[in-house]
Amino acid sequence: MGAVLLITSGKGGVGKSTLTTGVGSALARRGRRVLLIDGDAGLSCLDHMLGVAQERVYDLSDVISGGAELGQAVYPCPWQENLFLLAAPSREEDLVSPDVMKQLVRALARFYDHVLIDCPAGIGAGFFSAAAGADRALVVSTPDPVCLRNSAKTRTALEKAGITQQRLVVNRFSGAAFRSQGVFHSLDDVIDAVGVRLIAVIPEDPGLAAATAGGVGFPQKSQGAMALERLAARLEGEQIPLASLRRF
Repeated sequence: MGAVLLITSGKGGVGKSTLTTGVGSALARRGRRVLLIDGDAGLSCLDHMLGVAQERVYDLSDVISGGAELGQAVYPCPWQENLFLLAAPSREEDLVSPDVMKQLVRALARFYDHVLIDCPAGIGAGFFSAAAGADRALVVSTPDPVCLRNSAKTRTALEKAGITQQRLVVNRFSGAAFRSQGVFHSLDDVIDAVGVRLIAVIPEDPGLAAATAGGVGFPQKSQGAMALERLAARLEGEQIPLASLRRF
């Protein structure tokens, strides 16, 4: 059975869905079968990022209601082999209950090496629905005080949902911006503010944003893409040291 990873954030705008797409494609390039589940009912975006928005007919709610078979609702990514998507319901009213989501994810995990669930931002009903089927979580945050405070609340909500295996991803990191803020002196301060162990720092990378906006593959040699490759390796148990922040 594949590993089920929730990718979540305390607030929107931190690049969570871009990170989900990037980690998923990095794992797929390692030869793994990877399924992305968009858990953001009513505000889905992974179908566009993976380039399947025009082909999409069915989504998660159609599978639950019996309107489609799983095979009909899972779409292959056209620009990355072994990467697949189960899209979010188009209406917020079709949010899947935690119990049903847990059963569905467990059934799907038999056919994939990794299942990544893109969680809606915040800790509302959509959060608990998305978290129900996950074994572990990445908490995605930018290094600013408001986002980090919300990430600490997300950590507590994950514990309430029974997910204690959590790691922090500091996303969209810019060394110059971090130093100019003058709020935190080091990444140790950032980690302490959230209370979750750090697994990756992903630098600000316009190439990643451009790729997701265009629904195309990521630039492989950019700093952001290489950081995502290292994160994928760590998720599979490899001991990859953090890159020097001076590079960012």
